[in-house]
Amino acid sequence: MTAKQDNKSTHQQIQSKEGSFLAKVVVIGFVGGVFWSLMGYITYLFSFSEIHPNTILQPWAFGSWKDRWPGLIVSVLIIGIISIGVALLYYVLLKKFKSIWFGIAYGAVLWALVFLLLNPLFPSMKMIGELTSNTIITTICLYILYGVFVGYSISFEAAELNSSSRHNPELVNE
Repeated sequence: MTAKQDNKSTHQQIQSKEGSFLAKVVVIGFVGGVFWSLMGYITYLFSFSEIHPNTILQPWAFGSWKDRWPGLIVSVLIIGIISIGVALLYYVLLKKFKSIWFGIAYGAVLWALVFLLLNPLFPSMKMIGELTSNTIITTICLYILYGVFVGYSISFEAAELNSSSRHNPELVNE
């Protein structure tokens, strides 16, 4: 094999590993969004939180279906899709950091973004000062756990990719 062919093969392997890593980030984001929004629904059912996952549908969907099971399923899937973008953002900004603290901070920033900045978009969601302390504490915990799940999973996969690159010198990450 010539050096040019070998270089092309190595470049293809790097692209393949990076592509599979991005696919894992997408899956991590979707699964994290679906799982943690279902946990949010459970906290709503047990009255730990006043926030229902279908809050995301309130400004855009018409009809009473959004307040029943179909609305819950659609809401959870929409949150999962939005979570893909959130996971990709973590991938771009923070994938190199292995500490759990970055996931905690990321979750806290997401909570602040949703409850302080995006609150006016959701008419059924009360302003922060009107929420019960149970709702505030529960939702902060859920967002932090979501941030840790997404952050630690992505950082772990990035570390694994770098580790396999170190063990195989042909796959140097660019």
